[in-house]
Parts: sequence; structure tokens; C-alpha cells
Amino acid sequence: MEDKKVLLDHIDKIHTTEMGIARIKKNLKLDTEDVVAYCKDRVMDNNCSIYRRGKNWYCEVDHMRITINAYSYTIITAHIVE
Repeated sequence: MEDKKVLLDHIDKIHTTEMGIARIKKNLKLDTEDVVAYCKDRVMDNNCSIYRRGKNWYCEVDHMRITINAYSYTIITAHIVE
């Protein structure tokens, strides 16, 4: 539970790059313009499982995994998981 609290305490720092936006949209088949807000909403979902492994946070919810760098809070990628 500690991992989840640390990430949620810094939710305002989460961002991504232009390339990240394109990658996330493609991988999740999204049609939204605000990819960061979409990812933040998923991370804040009560059912989201958040854990840290090495330099990254992993957030799993609704059959997707969002990867966030633990130091810069940059959303690196997101994928559908089976």
C-alpha cells in the first residue's frame, strides 16, 4: 500500500512526451486528446494495483498496464494485458 500512496501523492507530476502520447494512443487504441488525464484517471481508480520495480512504477487496472518512471514521473508506455 505504501507504493500506491507515494505515487498518488505525486499524481500532479505525471506527464509524458509527444512520442509517449502517440505510443500510448496506439497501444491502448485511444481516441482521446488528453492521454495524461486518461492515464491519471486510471491510476487513481480504486481498483488500480500499483507497484514499483526498480526505476518504474507499474499501474494495472482494467486489463491495462501503465508504466511510469519513478524519478521523473514520465509515463513511458501503456499496454493491454491479458
